[in-house]
Amino acid sequence: MLVMNDVQAGYGKVLALQGVSLTIHPGEIVTLIGANGAGKSTTLMAISGIVPCRSGEILVKGKAIHGLAPDRIVAMGVSQVPEGRRIFADLSVQENLDLGAFLRTDRAGIRQDLDFVFALFPILAKRRHQYGGTLSGGEQQMLAMSRALMARPQLLLLDEPSMGLAPLMIRQIFRIIKEINREHKTTIFLVEQNAHQALGIADRGYVIENGRIILSDRAESLLASPEVQKAYLGI
Repeated sequence: MLVMNDVQAGYGKVLALQGVSLTIHPGEIVTLIGANGAGKSTTLMAISGIVPCRSGEILVKGKAIHGLAPDRIVAMGVSQVPEGRRIFADLSVQENLDLGAFLRTDRAGIRQDLDFVFALFPILAKRRHQYGGTLSGGEQQMLAMSRALMARPQLLLLDEPSMGLAPLMIRQIFRIIKEINREHKTTIFLVEQNAHQALGIADRGYVIENGRIILSDRAESLLASPEVQKAYLGI
């Protein structure tokens, strides 16, 4: 589904990614964990075409996407839920969802996916005419995820979905991530500081440090790794 080969990317003269290579297979949940400033969000931004790839290559289903505009990358089946939600606060829930499907023309499929996200998040169905900015933090996270799903992605990029949420809401969000993966057959690349929760639902994981991948393994092996436990799990 996704291959990154020796990708370098950054901001101005600063290289945030210094040769990142990773692979995600169809149907997987893969997580990327690391400290603040390690390059997690930049990795997703590079895949989405928001931060330019200075060298290396990024392939989706075997096709190069580095250098493409973000809207073309979305059209190829990649959607991102950004850190901090970034919903359209002055638009209604329904209007936010409509914008998620902006590139689509299959009306029957759009209606089907709208039913799917309302089944996942019934509270959004109740609040469909409410302004996004009036929702709680957890509801805004649900809306951000639903907006991305309305593009019907094959690869869903999630950037810190648990940030700022109460523990009960975090458990609900991670349960729904698993459901999206299982029921909607969506491949998921999850960036998280909550390493324990992320590794708990992932198939595989990568650890990034100072813009470089330093470790990769099955999720259960990373959970059991003394190095990961000490650095990222507080054990």
